[in-house]
Amino acid sequence: MKKRLFSLVLCAALLCGVCALPASAAGRTIQLDETISVSADYDWTRFAGKNITLNVYNWGEYISNGADESPDVVALFEKLTGIAVNYTTFDSNETMYAKIKSGAASYDVIFPSEYMVAKMIDEGMLAELDLANIPNFALLDEQYTNQDYDPGNRHCVPYMWCTTGIIYNTTMVNNAPTAWADLWSAEYAGNILMFNNSRDAFAIAAHKMGQSINPTTTEEVALAIEELKTQKSLVQAYVMDEIFDKMEGGEAAVGVYYSGDAITMTTDNPDLAWVFPQEGVTLSIDNMCIPASSANREAAEMFINFMCEVDVGVANCEYIGYSTPSTAVWENLSDELKYSSIAYPGDEVMDKAQLFTSLSDEINEALDIQWSEMKSYNEGGNAYMMLLLLLSGVTLAGFNIWRKVRKKIRATY
Repeated sequence: MKKRLFSLVLCAALLCGVCALPASAAGRTIQLDETISVSADYDWTRFAGKNITLNVYNWGEYISNGADESPDVVALFEKLTGIAVNYTTFDSNETMYAKIKSGAASYDVIFPSEYMVAKMIDEGMLAELDLANIPNFALLDEQYTNQDYDPGNRHCVPYMWCTTGIIYNTTMVNNAPTAWADLWSAEYAGNILMFNNSRDAFAIAAHKMGQSINPTTTEEVALAIEELKTQKSLVQAYVMDEIFDKMEGGEAAVGVYYSGDAITMTTDNPDLAWVFPQEGVTLSIDNMCIPASSANREAAEMFINFMCEVDVGVANCEYIGYSTPSTAVWENLSDELKYSSIAYPGDEVMDKAQLFTSLSDEINEALDIQWSEMKSYNEGGNAYMMLLLLLSGVTLAGFNIWRKVRKKIRATY
């Protein structure tokens, strides 16, 4: 899921490996490289020489990692603290949850979204945090802390936030979509990419029907799933990270995804555009948490505190394009990102945004079962729709051929 490349436009200097740390900090900061310094008031070296390895489990492409001239913040953390980091990635909350629940692997820091935080708290899967070890928590804005899914932030620290919306290829659609309801239009048959996870897909149907994205009855679940069934024959594929190649490569005309990733896709392919649907959007807050099974909780809290350092936050935001919960970070972003209407939409969008909350076990089970049934659902016998899909496929093939010819002509001249 989430998170692909966004070039670091703030940094003009090249990062030439991890620089050696000074023997003592100048003033109140320690300079780690040309662009990143951290507070010298925090004891970053108390675990040096103790052979600690932190297992960090994050979304794919969701951290500044040294690509595209960006700082490698994990390498900088290792150099600063003497703590080794084993960094791996997942593509959905559900994938992450299933792996930890199974006991197949042990992690020290994970990055679940708000609804998954609530679920994991309910199941005793998250450790309580000692915020005294995370003083940079004070840099986070109150509107993103003390949420219903974790009152008092006893188990999580906000990392990034985003909204959902529609991304489309301006050269492949006659009428640009403006609403979630447009994704049920035969005009886009065979050219629609939908979320391949139950909560986000359910939310789209709920927005379309004017309902809450947080169902409280199994009847609400059933209504939204039925709505998704009526759309299924129009959908080309249910995707997560695959959306990047498909949308950037002109393999689909319309997709749904996260605002941070939309910045990446529209940058990589100028033919792509983004719209916040008029019915409303989903607000998602990704968090840093420590699993209850972690044997390195204090070192994990150090990693979380490091990720909340202002310069580190700037590097991460500039690289991935997602929105920061810290005004201190936001004030130091490049103007291109700071004033992006995609990353930081106005009140007309945010006033209609809904945040995921925890669902009861009964509702979660109903959603999981009915989502699986919807994915395997086949209307069958709809010749008209099959014809639409065939025609759209021919049109798309013609578009791709024309695009390649155009590139050759441009190359010639």
